[in-house]
Amino acid sequence: MDVLGRYRNLIVLVGVLFAQVLGLAVQVKRTTDSEPTRLIRIWAVGAVTPLERVLVWVQTSTGNVWHNYFYLRGVRAENRSLKAQIERMSLEQVRMSQDADQARRLQALLAFKEQFISQTMAAQIIGSSGSEQSRALFIDKGYSDGIKPDMAVITADGIVGKVLRADPANPHVSQVLLINDQSSGVGAILEKSRLQGILKGTSAGEVTLEKVMSDETVPVGELVLTSGGDGIFPKGLTAGRVTKVGKGSDLFWNIRVRPAADLGRLEEVLVVTKIDERQAVPDKTGTARAVDILAERLPSVPPKPPENAEKGATPESVAPTTPGSDAKAKAAPPAASAGSASPTAVKPTKPAPAAGTAPMPPSGKPPVAKANGSGAEGVKVSPKKVSPGPVAPAAAPKAPSPVQDSPQ
Repeated sequence: MDVLGRYRNLIVLVGVLFAQVLGLAVQVKRTTDSEPTRLIRIWAVGAVTPLERVLVWVQTSTGNVWHNYFYLRGVRAENRSLKAQIERMSLEQVRMSQDADQARRLQALLAFKEQFISQTMAAQIIGSSGSEQSRALFIDKGYSDGIKPDMAVITADGIVGKVLRADPANPHVSQVLLINDQSSGVGAILEKSRLQGILKGTSAGEVTLEKVMSDETVPVGELVLTSGGDGIFPKGLTAGRVTKVGKGSDLFWNIRVRPAADLGRLEEVLVVTKIDERQAVPDKTGTARAVDILAERLPSVPPKPPENAEKGATPESVAPTTPGSDAKAKAAPPAASAGSASPTAVKPTKPAPAAGTAPMPPSGKPPVAKANGSGAEGVKVSPKKVSPGPVAPAAAPKAPSPVQDSPQ
């Protein structure tokens, strides 16, 4: 009480000043870009801001500690699961790549042919059929542009239909029959199960896959592709996805298909004007091809031996020889034994003996002929004086060497 009594005037003055400042803060406005703000509000925000910053910092730090430490336990388990999944997908990718390479090699080996879209023509939708029973479109390309009936009409999303009519009377307009028309039909095949059927439209504008046996399993969401069996659409184009599988007749499923292309919002389409059939080309980047493997496994034919080798004679042994050429080949006669005649006493060369006769003995002496009562029967060689020499081949006998006179 003493303090209040002693400083009463000062306290009253401070209270009055504070009230005046507060009144001014309520009355005065600070103009900003958006709207004017009272000065008291600015002061209140400035006073509360430091405390709010401290609270936000504490909250952020606590959240960081939770996410960076405690929550990492779940992240580590998730990372391990993702790594295992990546490894499985890598192995599956390698297996699928090998299967694709093998399929290309087998296609080349069996001379399979594939259809490729080589030329298309862009067209715009200019009208549609006015009947609910008939679902068709009109495009701005016709007979004069090379459009013909039964040409496939597609988009980037999937197939649309086929050209139904290209009238020369109206050469710049063609009519396209959509796949959801009840009179249409497209050969289709399921992507994974490889079951084939016929894609047809209904009177309600829906698309169904018919002729699929009820004893087969058809999963919902499987992709439906063109099979190429209708002769209009090439094989492998996207047709739609299975949305519902139900019981139909006793033998077939009732399969509902959602078309891949939005048939109700078409503005531009592509007309396939040319389809090429090409033979599958093997993958030359692989280490081995099926053709090479097949060629290695086939029995090879040995090379044909020479004609002379088949007879067991070398080219030197079968070279043609004549008495004259043999005499020229021998430049000098064999050395005579002691007491033999001079070289001038050499007798002329005798003709070659007939096949089957005994060869000339190595000593150079002629064989001794013995005659019987009826005459000379032939030449007989004494086994004591002449040793048998090698028999020359019958096909090419050699001429005997020159004979020298032996001393009597």
